[in-house]
Amino acid sequence: MKTKSVKFLESHQSGEVSTFATDAKWRQENASWLKRSRRVALAIIDYMQANNLSRNDIAGRLGVSPQYVSRILSGKVNFSFKSVSEIENRLGILCFDEAMAGV
Repeated sequence: MKTKSVKFLESHQSGEVSTFATDAKWRQENASWLKRSRRVALAIIDYMQANNLSRNDIAGRLGVSPQYVSRILSGKVNFSFKSVSEIENRLGILCFDEAMAGV
């Protein structure tokens, strides 16, 4: 006999196959650059909080769309050195400091 909770879960489960294993493998394979991407995201978030800025404000300063800023802040953008340098110059921040050199 199924419990009420089990019946509820079965009636609300998705018909789609989970991508958890595939996503986990991708994160593991890309861990090195994802760590650096998250560091860029955190530097921008710190800057936004310190200056009371919105995603739209950051988008204007970077010359990109608010949607792209959202992608950046997700920590999943594979940046080029040029892109990181442009972010640092336009916002006047450092995304990587001496302590991050070995990361």
